[in-house]
Amino acid sequence: MTDDSNPLLQPSALPYGLPDFAAIRAEHYLPAFEAAFARHLAEISRITMVRSMPTFENTIEALERSGELLDRVAHAFYTVTSADATPEIQDIDEKLAPLMAAHQDAITLDSALYWRVQQVHAQLDRLELDEEQRYLVERHHREMTLAGAALDDEHKARLTALNQQLSTLNNTFERNLLNDTNDLAVVFDSADELAGLSSGELSAARRAAADRDIDGYLIALPLFTGHPYLAQLHDRTTRRRILDASRARGSRDNAHDNRPVLREIVRLRAERAALLGFSSHAAYVTADETAGTPDAVEDMLRALAAPSARNARAEQVELQTIVDETEADPFTVEAHDWAFYTEKVRTARYDIDTSALRPWFEAERVLQDGVFFAATRLYGITFGERHDLVAYHPGARVFEVRNADGSELGLYVLDLYTRDSKRGGAWMNPIVSQSRLRGTSPVVVNNLNVPLPGDGEPTLLTLDEVTTLFHEFGHALHGLFAVVTYPHFAGTNVFRDFVEFPSQVNEMWILWPEVLDNYARHHVTGEPLDPAVVERLRATETFDQGHATSEYLAAAWLDQAWHRIGADADIADVAEFEAAALTDIGLDNPVVPTRYSSTYFAHVFSGGYSAGYYSYIWSEVLDADTVDWFRENGGLTRENGDRFRARLLGVGGSKDPLAAYHDFRGRPADIAPLLKRRGLEA
Repeated sequence: MTDDSNPLLQPSALPYGLPDFAAIRAEHYLPAFEAAFARHLAEISRITMVRSMPTFENTIEALERSGELLDRVAHAFYTVTSADATPEIQDIDEKLAPLMAAHQDAITLDSALYWRVQQVHAQLDRLELDEEQRYLVERHHREMTLAGAALDDEHKARLTALNQQLSTLNNTFERNLLNDTNDLAVVFDSADELAGLSSGELSAARRAAADRDIDGYLIALPLFTGHPYLAQLHDRTTRRRILDASRARGSRDNAHDNRPVLREIVRLRAERAALLGFSSHAAYVTADETAGTPDAVEDMLRALAAPSARNARAEQVELQTIVDETEADPFTVEAHDWAFYTEKVRTARYDIDTSALRPWFEAERVLQDGVFFAATRLYGITFGERHDLVAYHPGARVFEVRNADGSELGLYVLDLYTRDSKRGGAWMNPIVSQSRLRGTSPVVVNNLNVPLPGDGEPTLLTLDEVTTLFHEFGHALHGLFAVVTYPHFAGTNVFRDFVEFPSQVNEMWILWPEVLDNYARHHVTGEPLDPAVVERLRATETFDQGHATSEYLAAAWLDQAWHRIGADADIADVAEFEAAALTDIGLDNPVVPTRYSSTYFAHVFSGGYSAGYYSYIWSEVLDADTVDWFRENGGLTRENGDRFRARLLGVGGSKDPLAAYHDFRGRPADIAPLLKRRGLEA
C-alpha cells in the first residue's frame, strides 16, 4: 500500500483536520502506524544527532514538533477502538498494543535524547523562556526521569519488556470485558418480566434483541455494577438476574475470564514500579500527581469512608422499614433491591419519582436547550450541526463550534447510543488536539451508552444520563478551550487527579433555574417541569449519598489496594482479596457493592486510571468549592464563564493545576463544600 493510497498518511482536507473516516478502512491502520513509527524515530534521530549543544529550540521544541503523523493516526484509531471495535479492529488493536508500547519506550528511554533534555533542564534559570516553555522543560525532564530514562541498558531492556507485556494485557482485559458484557446481556421472553419500564424502554429492549436476531427483550449492561433500570423494575427476580449478570463479568471460568489477566497486570506493574525505584505502583503513579503519595490518598479515602458507611447503614434501615411496611411477604433487602426501594423512600419523603421525570428529558432538547444553552450563556460559543461531515460511525453527529465573535473554535462529535462494538461507560477523547506550534484546532468526541429507542420513539433520558451528558461535555469544553503552543499541554493533558474537575463543575448547570427551565419540557405537551417538583428535586441532592459515596469509595480503595502491593505479593484469589480490602476500610456491606469489581474495572485495568480512580473525589473538592464561587458571584454569566475559561480551562496542561486553581479562586480549595454536598459533615 502506497502513502498516496492510505488516507491516514495524508493530512486531512476536511475542516479542522477531521480524519476522512469515510475513506479510512481497517486495513489502512497498521501500515499507517508502521510509517508513522518510522517517521517519528527519524525525527528523534535528527534531534539527537545535532552536533551543537542542546537548546530549547533544537531539543525541547524539536521534540514537540516530532510525532505529528503518529498523533494523527493514533487519535483516529483509538477513537474507533473504543467506540466501534469490530472484530477486525480488535485484532488490529491486539497486534498494535506491544508495538505502540515498544515505540513509546524507544523515545522515552532514548539515552541521547534524555541527555539533551537534562542539559536544557540544568540551565533552565539562565534561559529566557516564557512560563509555558519553562514548564514544558520541567515536565519533559520529570516525565522521562520517572519513566526510566536514567536506567542502565539492562534495566531498560527489562522495563521495555514489561511495558509491552502490560500493553497487551490491558488490551486483553478490555477485549474480554467487551465480549463478556455482550455475552451476559440479559434476555427476557415477556414484557411482564420488565414491568416498570416505559414503552420507550421496552421498545429499546426489543430493538436490541432484534439486532441480535433474538425473539424477546434484551437488557444490555452498563460498565458500572448497578443498572439504571433497577430503580424501576417491579419484579425482584428480574432485578436479581440483571445485577447478578453485571457482577459476573470477567469471572466465569470462560474464555473471557479477567481474573488471571488482572493478577498478571498487578504483578507486572509492581515489578515495574520496583525497577523504577518505587515501593508500589501506587507510589509510582501518585509521585507525579497533585496527591503526591499513596498515603495522602489513603488519608482522604479513610476519612470519608467511615461517615459514608455510617450514612449508608442508616439508609439501609429506611429501606428495610419500607419493605417491612409495604410488602405482603417482607424480605431482607439485598443489593438488587436498593435502587427500587430508594425510589420508594424518595417518593415518600420528597414526593418525587426520578424515573417519572424522563418525559421531561428528551435527549435532543437536553443537548440543544440544556448543554449547549448553558455553554452559550457562559462562554458565548455557538453550535451548528455539520451534516456534510462524516464521523467514524453513522450514529455519531458532528457540530461546528464557534466563539462569540463568530471565529472558528473546533468540532464537537456526539456519539450517544450504545452498541455491541462500543465499550461501556461514557468518555471524552480528542480526535485532533489544538496546538499553535502545529497550527491545529481541536476536534473532540463525547461517547455515552444510551439505549437506542425503536423507530419513531423519542430518546428519553434518565436524570443520571442527563448528568452524564453534562459531565462529559465538561471534558469536551476543556478540550475545546485549552489554547496552548505545545502539543504536550493540549486539551485535557493535565494531572490525572485534576482531569475530572472541569467535567464535575459542568454538572452544576443541570438544576440551575434558567438552564433547567429551558430544557426540562415535556416531550409531548411542551409543559415545563413543575416548579414544586424542581424544588423537591433540589432538596434530594444529598439523598442516598451514603450509598453513592460508599460504592464509589469502595472502588477507589480497591484500586489503591491492588496497586499498593509489592512485586513479591502473590494474590491467589481475586474475590478474597477484594473482600479483605473492603473489610479493611469498613466498606464491606454486601447490600452496597463496589461500583466496579476488579474483573470489570476497566478504568484501572485497561484505561488510564490505575492507582488514580481516587481522582474523582479528589477533584470534587475543587469542584464543590468552585460551585460555591459561581453561586457567590452571580452564576451563569459571561463574566464568570470568561474567567473560568481563561484561568482554568484555557491553560490546558501548561500550568501547575493547583496554581491555576489558586489563580482562579484566589486561594486553595476548601473541603467544606464537598463534605456538605455529600452529607458527610460531622
